This record gives sequence, C-alpha cells and structure tokens, in this order.
Amino acid sequence: MTILSDVKALGQQIWLDNLSRSLVQGGGLAEWLAKGVCGVTSNPAIFQKAFAGDPLYAADVADLKRQDLSPKQRYETLAVADVQAACDVCLPTYEADGGRSGFVSLEVSPELAHDAEGTVAEARRFHRAIGRKNAMIKVPATDEGLKALEGLVADGISVNLTLLFSRQQTLKAYEAYVRGIRARLAAGGTVADIHVVASFFISRIDSALDAVLPEHLRGKTAIALAKAAYLDWQRFFNGGDFSGLLEQGANRAQLLWASTGVKDPAYPATLYVDSLIGRETVNTVPEATLKAFIEHGTAHSTLSEQSDAALAVLEEVATLGIDVETLAVRLQQDGLQQFEKAFAKLLAPLA
Repeated sequence: MTILSDVKALGQQIWLDNLSRSLVQGGGLAEWLAKGVCGVTSNPAIFQKAFAGDPLYAADVADLKRQDLSPKQRYETLAVADVQAACDVCLPTYEADGGRSGFVSLEVSPELAHDAEGTVAEARRFHRAIGRKNAMIKVPATDEGLKALEGLVADGISVNLTLLFSRQQTLKAYEAYVRGIRARLAAGGTVADIHVVASFFISRIDSALDAVLPEHLRGKTAIALAKAAYLDWQRFFNGGDFSGLLEQGANRAQLLWASTGVKDPAYPATLYVDSLIGRETVNTVPEATLKAFIEHGTAHSTLSEQSDAALAVLEEVATLGIDVETLAVRLQQDGLQQFEKAFAKLLAPLA
C-alpha cells in the first residue's frame, strides 16, 4: 500500500505515462500496479524512446525488417504487441474495479489528426488487432478528432481523447461523447462498457505563459484552468441532461490530467499531482514524477478547493490581454507537431 492507494480512495486514478517492453516483461508494470497505479498511457514520443533504448526490441525489429512490410506496419506490429501485453498485466485491475480502471491507451497515427474517417478506420483496426476489453484508442481532440470520437463511441469503443488545453475544447468533447452515446443507444447498442477520458494537458500551459506573466501568477494558470474545467465537468455530467443517459447505463467521461511532470525545475516536482486530486478524475504521471509523489507527495482532495481563487486567477490573466482559448489552439497544434516529429523519428530505424 502506498500514497497511490490513498489517492484512489479519494476517487482519483493514477495512471503511468510510460510503456516499453522491458517495463512489461521485467515486471515493472506489475510492481506499479501493486503500488496503486490503475492504468497506462502511451504516445508516439513514448514509443520512440522505448524503441531507441530498450534492447528487448532488437530481435523483433530485425525479423520485421526481413518481411515485406512498411515502416508503419512494423511499428504497429511492435506497438500492438506491447499494448496487448500491458492490457493482460492490467486485466486483474480492470476486473477488480468492475471495468472502470486498468486501461491501456494506443494512439492513432498523428498524420490522421485532421482526417475523421481515417481516424475511425485506424482506430477500429487497432481495436480489433489488440482484442482486449481494457484497451483505449487515443485520438487527438481536433475538430476532425471530435467527429471520430462520436463515431467510435457509437461503435462501442473506449477512447482517450488527447491534446485538450481549454475549457471550450473540453466542453466540445463532452458534447461529441454524448452524441456518440445517443447514437449507440438509438441503434440498440449497450453503453455500460464504453469509457472515455478527456486528456487535459497541464504543464505546457504554464510553460507557454509564465514568461509573460507577473511573478505572482507564474505557475498558477494551468491549475486554475484545471479547477475551472472540473467545475464545468460537474455541471455537465451531474446535471439533468445527462441523468437520463446515466439511467441507461452510460458512464460519465472523465477528465484526465496529462503533462503533469513540471517543466520548470523551480516548481515542486509533485505540483501538478498534489494540486489536482479530485473524484472521478485520472492523472497520468511520468515515472520520475510518480516516484517523487510516492516519496513526498500529499494525498488530499485539492481539486475542488479554492475554486473562486482559481477563477480569479483566470480573470486576472484575461485582463492582461491573454486569451487562453487562442493559446489552446496553438498548444494543440504544437502538440500535434511534436507527435508527428516523434512518429517520424520512431519510423526511421524501421525502414
């Protein structure tokens, strides 16, 4: 039992933002689960790092390069196998929690970020290939990605919607999720096993703004936005409009805090974990930050505290002429470019 168990008792799941063959086969993932981790996320940058630094891939890469496959097909073979293995390790967690945790995410290709039909097709293919009930398909929250989210939910597929940076983006995601749920119900499908997390990126917001903010506001905007987004979430999913869907078995989409390792070394390593603990949320945490949190973090329901002060921070930021919604569009575009670069870098050795 660790502090992660205390966080889970407060209603938040902590996921590990890392995946590699050594982590799974060497027992590291099982150890994290025993400490209270409840799931796993991956992305192109994580796989690029894993492929470059984990010797357990070498034999399979050599074998795949002897086959008549494209670099992307070779990548998918490796990534799907890793996600399958991680899903198997996480399955007892999934089953013990009634299918509400124990998920592992695999992201669609970044090149499909503005192609709804292509995203849906690849997500369906990944879903079939993985063949595990605790797999989530990760989709970026572009306009086309939201269309894909709606279609995938209508198909009964659980989704990790990624690269959200603002309240408006997140509310649009909830609306797309609800449209997908309604479509599935209208077609006679069941919805109880569909789970969606809306991945709201934290540290990148402060990194983008701190240099132009007065000292008393630095390191506060991202947490303030998260607290405001949680208020939005409560109004959306605890109101009357969603209650009818709950009665038909639908699950509330959950906010997932992503990018929760601090970028500024002046900030406490656990800042974005300590400050964002709340019921029915998830925090996916890099391994180094997770170790720091276990060593000296604090398990306390902080997300609902000082909400008025958080809104005041956002008002003050706005008076400085900063439009956080415009910033969110740029940060989403920057995030997509980073994933595209990481994806190209991971494919190069597989050519």
